[in-house]
Amino acid sequence: MQPMDEIYQKYAQMVYRYLLSLVHSQDVAEELTQETFYQAVKNIDRFDGSCRISTWLCAIAKNQLRSWQRKHPFFENPEGHEQTAASAEQDVFGALARVELMKKLHLCPEPYREVMYLRIFGDLSFKEIGEIMEHTENWARVTYYRGKEKLRKDLVNDES
Repeated sequence: MQPMDEIYQKYAQMVYRYLLSLVHSQDVAEELTQETFYQAVKNIDRFDGSCRISTWLCAIAKNQLRSWQRKHPFFENPEGHEQTAASAEQDVFGALARVELMKKLHLCPEPYREVMYLRIFGDLSFKEIGEIMEHTENWARVTYYRGKEKLRKDLVNDES
C-alpha cells in the first residue's frame, strides 16, 4: 500500500474533478475532497484491495456528497456553473449555449445525466466512470452515447 501522502498527490485532482462534476461549485468540491481524504485516512484499514484505490476514493467521495446534501438540502450554486473542463466531448454540442446544455442535462434521466456530467464536466475516462458507477467501461460508453442521442433528439424537437 502506498503512503497516504502519495495517494493524495496521485488522486486528489481526480476526486476533486469528480465532485465538481456533481456539485458545480469549486468551494463545495474542495471541501468534500478534503473530507474524502480525511475519511480515507481514518478508514484506510478498511481498504481490502478488492478494487482500485481510485474507485474506493470515489465511493467515499460519493458518500460524503450524499451526507453533505442531506445537511444542505436547499444548496444553490453561487458560482453559476462556471466550472467546465475542456474536452473533445464538449465539441459535440457545438453552438449549444452552456446554459442550454445544463438545462437539457438537468432534465436527462439517470443514469445518463450522471455519466454525461462525469464525462463532459469531470473529464473522466469511460473506464473511470464505469468503476465509479460500479459498471463496466462498455456500459459507461453505451450509456453516454444513449444520453447524447437523447439530447440530440430533444434539441431537434425544440427546434421544430
